[in-house]
Amino acid sequence: MLKSFVASAPNGRVLLVDSITKVAPEDKGAHVVSASHGGASSGEFALETPLASVFFNDAGVGKNRAGILALDMLQARGVAAGAISHETGCIGDSQDMWDNGVISHANALAVAAGLKPGLRVKDALLSLISASGRS
Repeated sequence: MLKSFVASAPNGRVLLVDSITKVAPEDKGAHVVSASHGGASSGEFALETPLASVFFNDAGVGKNRAGILALDMLQARGVAAGAISHETGCIGDSQDMWDNGVISHANALAVAAGLKPGLRVKDALLSLISASGRS
């Protein structure tokens, strides 16, 4: 099960986890790419540790937006969150999501930070943590 920091820059660090359940208190403030679905249970795990942002797999979105409910939960708690298309990133494989994933959905906080649908998650997060003038 992968858990590794893949990027670090003056404005943050990016953590890959195959399961959102692997995020721990020492990961506080990280930008996380999780290969878990973005459902309510994943949102609950993501809220246990204060994160800068978190991305999930959209799992095809599903009935009543079940695969991306975490985005709304995180928005309500002030956390930027998004989902990567299941067609571009494999559920359960955060390295594949990092290498190939395209953002399919994002909450308003993520969009405001430049983490917008249609962008490759890797490019968007690297740009965000490397941007000058951010803290």
